[in-house]
Amino acid sequence: MSKVSHTRELVSEFLGTAFLLAAVVGSGVMAERLSGGNTGLALLANAIATGGALVALILTFGPLSGAHFNPVVTLSDAFLKGMPWGKVPGYLTAQVLGAFAGTGIANLMFDLPLYFASTHERHGASQFLSEFVATFGLMAVIWGCSRRRAALVPFAVAAYIVGAYWFTASTSFANPAVTLARAASNTFAGIRPADAPGFILAQLLGAAAATLLFRWLVPSLPSVASEVLVPHDENPKP
Repeated sequence: MSKVSHTRELVSEFLGTAFLLAAVVGSGVMAERLSGGNTGLALLANAIATGGALVALILTFGPLSGAHFNPVVTLSDAFLKGMPWGKVPGYLTAQVLGAFAGTGIANLMFDLPLYFASTHERHGASQFLSEFVATFGLMAVIWGCSRRRAALVPFAVAAYIVGAYWFTASTSFANPAVTLARAASNTFAGIRPADAPGFILAQLLGAAAATLLFRWLVPSLPSVASEVLVPHDENPKP
């Protein structure tokens, strides 16, 4: 596999996360506007659009950066030595900036302010537990599939997210960058800024628990992980 420069990795993470947020926020606005007040129908449309976008984005950017699009995936990858810790700050920065870029673009596409704080309340123990479960499940899918059936990971991740929209009370954010950016859009997919820290803490704990469990549950996993989502070069040119 040809090497990919670190700059290209970061641009890929930025673009992939931006398109992911554009899909999440944009489809949420469109779904709400077209559903005639039927929240269930709006959530279904939002979930399907997000899942479809995830498959396409992971397939597109996976060979370039691993298609993390998520700080907890990056941190887990580095923890298992799949990427150098020195790369982590760049990945996290690209993901957060990409998330805000995608949210801003989605807002503008629907004639909304570039950024405006969400008033959608998502707090309490049930929401915290939901985000722990959502993120634990996401990382379980990633670690469970990536070593044995890597080609199916994009589809498995997307299928899980679509399902988790429905079986978690929080509608499965499962991503700190997504959480921060969705706080800047007072739309169907938004989250009140005051509730974001609790979501992020639950996500970090869920990801850590799943990563540690799967090191024991699947003992055939290598001590050094070569990739998380899809195969990519972990030692690119500078």
